[in-house]
Amino acid sequence: METLKKYYWKWAGIVLLVYTMYMGFAGQVPRQAILNETVRNLYFHVTMWFSMIALLGVSVYHSIQYLRKSDPMDDLKSNAYVITGLVFATLGLLTGSIWAKFTWGDWWTNDPKLNSVAIGMLIYLAYGLVRSSLPDEQQKARISSVYNIFAFIIFMVLIWILPRMTDSLHPGNGGNPGFNSMDLDNRMRMVFYPAILGWMSLGFWYAQLRIRIRKIEVLLEEKEQA
Repeated sequence: METLKKYYWKWAGIVLLVYTMYMGFAGQVPRQAILNETVRNLYFHVTMWFSMIALLGVSVYHSIQYLRKSDPMDDLKSNAYVITGLVFATLGLLTGSIWAKFTWGDWWTNDPKLNSVAIGMLIYLAYGLVRSSLPDEQQKARISSVYNIFAFIIFMVLIWILPRMTDSLHPGNGGNPGFNSMDLDNRMRMVFYPAILGWMSLGFWYAQLRIRIRKIEVLLEEKEQA
């Protein structure tokens, strides 16, 4: 019973994801021109992007905390959330590419939002290169924390602001209408919002596992040096 209370959010996440998977493939969706059955990808592609933003946002919080307190644990957590956020970004790109193939006719189009996402991911991949190139742990943590804060700000500008300033195929960008009450009816909302919570819980669960593994690795490294 105590275990159930302690990990209730993980069990809830599993239930929400099972529900998302079932409704995503077997639930009823509105019949819309062009989108047709691909509108089901809303439960996967869009929700993974929301999860990515939440995870990267938490990583920025821990980066700020490290700069304030110089606690190595904050750097460890920040790095874990960045890596997990990039995993969800990759999944978001893959599901988006599949959606693009069926609705726009190509796996990748010259769309401002797609190009902005690609640039943003390269910026975050450079974050990993920065960390791996610095041997001093304190210097690594300090520089990567500053880098992570600016990377997040730039990424948000790239995926939220710039696509709205030019023509874009993405819904809600560049004058292209977003999902409205005709596309996203009450049936889909009953799946879409739980899906966001489900994918987010999976992301935070995965990040916590990475943190625990890294803690063990640090302890083993300290024992070897002793």
